[in-house]
Amino acid sequence: MADIKIGIVIPAHNEAMTISDCLASVQTAIEQLPSNISAYPLVVLDDCTDDTLALVENAGVDYIECDYHCVGKVRDLGIRHAIKKGATWIACTDADSIVTPDWLMEQVTHIKQQPTDMICGVVDVDNWAHLTSQTREAYIAHYQDMMGHRHIHGANLSFRDEAYLAVGGFAPLPCHEDVDLVKKFENQGYAITWSNHVRVITSSRLEARANEGFAAFLANLEKSNL
Repeated sequence: MADIKIGIVIPAHNEAMTISDCLASVQTAIEQLPSNISAYPLVVLDDCTDDTLALVENAGVDYIECDYHCVGKVRDLGIRHAIKKGATWIACTDADSIVTPDWLMEQVTHIKQQPTDMICGVVDVDNWAHLTSQTREAYIAHYQDMMGHRHIHGANLSFRDEAYLAVGGFAPLPCHEDVDLVKKFENQGYAITWSNHVRVITSSRLEARANEGFAAFLANLEKSNL
């Protein structure tokens, strides 16, 4: 990938409480890139009825709108839009997450050191204060924060444009669309890098947007420890 053009795709459904911090962190990550690598964020607004749109406009970030209520369809819409605009590498995160300043640079480093078709990164939980200590301990015991981990997060998943299109993209699934996409890459023999250098800080909220997403996972973990 001689010329890397990064499209950063962020789905959002009523994320007025978190979208500004997310976009600010993405801008900081973009500013760390060398001048020969371009990157631009794209928010996909999925039936937002709060102030998310106004906040995205205030941040000067490009956006498109839809009414899918299906994260797989929302991600796919944004990614195909970004590819049509020239993106050769897609970086996905979520509107309730904050990417680290070196989030994009670490991806570029992986791409240049050992060509890869996909990078699965890791997440840090932003706040444990409202959760029991048992939940935190159980989570830490489960989570493999290391190179070669096997965790999959839609909030920290990136890949090459041509590979994405070749496997058919995100399926129209309301949850686990990220797991499904990784399985497609694996089944078709694409190279996947499982990296703990590519990091995102994600929300520890328990009110799930997806029935079986990360918030639901934490909520179920908390429930089992009460």
